[in-house]
Amino acid sequence: MRLVVAAVVEREDRRLLIGQRRRDDTSALKWEFPGGKVREGEELEEALARELREELGVTVLKSVEIGRVRHQYADKPEELEIHFFAAKIAAKEITPRVFEQIAWVLPKELAGYDFLAANRELIAHLATGKLKAGEMLEE
Repeated sequence: MRLVVAAVVEREDRRLLIGQRRRDDTSALKWEFPGGKVREGEELEEALARELREELGVTVLKSVEIGRVRHQYADKPEELEIHFFAAKIAAKEITPRVFEQIAWVLPKELAGYDFLAANRELIAHLATGKLKAGEMLEE
């Protein structure tokens, strides 16, 4: 089982940050929430902060776990356990270091993007308003 963390970053205008994988990456050009693999001995929040720093050049100010999913891709040997976090970031300037492109989209627009399969349930909750990442950080 491989642990993975992913961030749902929501701006004040309710738009969410998503990234498109590079064309030479696995699952090329699929969309995802920023994040990545948890290293041995690393806490989930530490991994999230490190991944966002590496991928986007941003600092995480606060994060709250909002869900998790287990998923097995047909072409991968091990199952993933993905922990999704609502995350507040400090930087206004984002440098997409590992993505083909990034986008800020409204929750209802998420369905128009070709996301990785493991994100489907979370996207449904965000798109319908069942889950509001920004509000989770206020509690």
